[in-house]
Amino acid sequence: MAKTLFEKVWDAHAVRELSNGQTQLFIGTHLIHEVTSPQAFGMVRDLGLKVAYPHRTFATVDHIVPTDQRTEPFADELADAMIKELKRNCAEFGITYFDIASGRQGIVHIVGPEQGITQPGTTIACGDSHTSTHGAFGAVAFGIGTTQIRDLLATQTMAMSKLKVRRINVDGHLLPGVYAKDVILHIIRTLGVNGGTGFAYEYGGEVFDRFTMEERMTVCNMSIEGGARAGYVNPDETTFEYLQGRPYAPKGADWDRAVERWRAVASDPDCVYDDAVNFRGEDIPPTVTWGINPGQGISIEEDIPAVETAPEAEKAGVAEALEYMKLEPGAPIKGTKIDVAFLGSCTNGRLTDFVEVAKYLKGRKVAEGVKAIAVPGSQGVGVLCKELGLDVLFRDAGFEWRDAGCSMCLAMNPDKLVGDQLCASSSNRNFKGRQGSPTGRTILMSPLMVAAAAVEGRVSDARETFGLRELVEA
Repeated sequence: MAKTLFEKVWDAHAVRELSNGQTQLFIGTHLIHEVTSPQAFGMVRDLGLKVAYPHRTFATVDHIVPTDQRTEPFADELADAMIKELKRNCAEFGITYFDIASGRQGIVHIVGPEQGITQPGTTIACGDSHTSTHGAFGAVAFGIGTTQIRDLLATQTMAMSKLKVRRINVDGHLLPGVYAKDVILHIIRTLGVNGGTGFAYEYGGEVFDRFTMEERMTVCNMSIEGGARAGYVNPDETTFEYLQGRPYAPKGADWDRAVERWRAVASDPDCVYDDAVNFRGEDIPPTVTWGINPGQGISIEEDIPAVETAPEAEKAGVAEALEYMKLEPGAPIKGTKIDVAFLGSCTNGRLTDFVEVAKYLKGRKVAEGVKAIAVPGSQGVGVLCKELGLDVLFRDAGFEWRDAGCSMCLAMNPDKLVGDQLCASSSNRNFKGRQGSPTGRTILMSPLMVAAAAVEGRVSDARETFGLRELVEA
């Protein structure tokens, strides 16, 4: 019988059905970091247990690690203690740890793929919401909580209910100035932040066929923001080319056998989906958020919505968002003054993000009064950027160039908004207080739109700022 990739991977990793109807699922790869793992290790010790398969767990530091001052001990005592605790836990249980000294540290969802740990047909879990990123490789990846981290450490399994699968097709082509970030913001705006509840999203179509792995990761990363438990793209030649030669990828004859398996795990052409939604790439505009969840998004050319024009069920949410964001209903989003520009995160902190921005930022300057920071998602990305001279280019433009980490996405480190500052951000969440200040405000957008906002000092259409409008009109 024809199956989707999700069904194939689920069936291959199902251990047994539990009495409550859930499945005990074997997790092939477990990724951990310094923030959500300490309590789980403590529970394992309290139970007198060991880590069942330490070679299947990989650790790094990303959330709370500083991006400016990296000399230990860190100034933040909590950060210093949590990082030391992760090091102790990894040493005690024999877990591979990518620390700062390794040169392979970074955001867990960037480190996994660039090391070749993330592979098609596998199950992956991590104590982080955006673990769906790894689905870009044809893996089925879940964000989990601390008790599930405990379960994985002790048994390499967790209990979970099987998901339905929604196929999301994006055909045609994207117009100049429109990027993967715009695609996922547009999808979430259309389907809603709860639209994916109970689903895994399978992304496909002509646009995804042409996407690089880094673009696919951007979209899969934000699946959770649309309510989906996982998001993935079927593996293809683009996937295999990216993985070949990476440290943890198969070698020699093992590589050939792996590729054969990976091809077979893709969804069968005649499989049946629980739902399907179709988009045209040409219809997707540069998209930004205006509110306090990623579904509150509009085209850069649209006006900020008013309460009275919202559907009845959404009016309270719109009113709350407008009050918090201090935006004028009916006014254009374009032209909104910004205080901070943040380029980075597990959504858009990869090499191609910085390369694309650098093409247009060269020779420009960050507007007076704007604090702009650029944060590579991993030490590996930072090295490649420096080899290309991008760190110098960004500094010359007025950006602060930082070391690898989550930085101002979650702002558990010193990179925080102050007061009600408004940030143009390439990250994935615009919740209240998300970027470190309880009154800080966030507008999500693509990296190039962040750069446009930085040099203009206000939310701007990157197509106009960087001369792409002529290409669109042509």
